[in-house]
Formats: sequence, structure tokens, C-alpha cells
Amino acid sequence: MARLLFKLAQVPADEAQEIRTLLDENGIRYYETDAGFFRVGLDAIWLADHSQEEAARELIRNYQQQRAAREQANYAQLVEAGQVPTLWQHFRAQPIRFLLLVCAIIFVTALTLVPFLMLLR
Repeated sequence: MARLLFKLAQVPADEAQEIRTLLDENGIRYYETDAGFFRVGLDAIWLADHSQEEAARELIRNYQQQRAAREQANYAQLVEAGQVPTLWQHFRAQPIRFLLLVCAIIFVTALTLVPFLMLLR
């Protein structure tokens, strides 16, 4: 029986491709499944050979640590260069959308708290 190695749901395309390349370069046999037309399946990479599971997991663990460090350094450079938008810049770019999101957050919070506030009466 196959073993689930890596879920691809909400994974950037470049990361998924780098994982495939990493597995190919290290001779790890795998196959992919997709969720299908109605999205009831699972987008994932599965191991075909159980004996390679430990090596594959170690490769992916090391890759993810390196990617996290690389992305954090990239983000720090963007912050230092002033290219990461602040809350004020988000508001100035799309004020109506920003205000609608704030109203939605307040509405959901109020809707969540109403039952508890009713208990206090």
C-alpha cells in the first residue's frame, strides 16, 4: 500500500516542482494524485516504495528548512527595502475593500459573541 508523503493542497507551484525534482534526483519512486474535478480527492505525492520513506521524509524536511530560511531572508530584505506594504498602504490602495473587511470582521465577531452575551442577561 502506498504511503502519503507530501500534500500538495495550497502549496505554491514552485515548491511542488522543487519537491518533485528533489525526489527525482535522489531516485525516490513516487506518484501523484489530484483532487479531481469535484475536488473530493487529495492532491498529494505518494511513495511507491516503503523502503524509501525515511530517506524521502529526511530530504523533504531538509528542503523545507532551507526554503524557510531562504524565504525569511527574502522577506527581511523586502522589509528593509520598504517593499512590504504597511496597513496604512493597504488602506490607501483599496479603502473600500479594507473597510468592508473590517466590517466583516466586526460582524463575525459580534455574531460569535451574541450567544455568550445573552447568557449574561
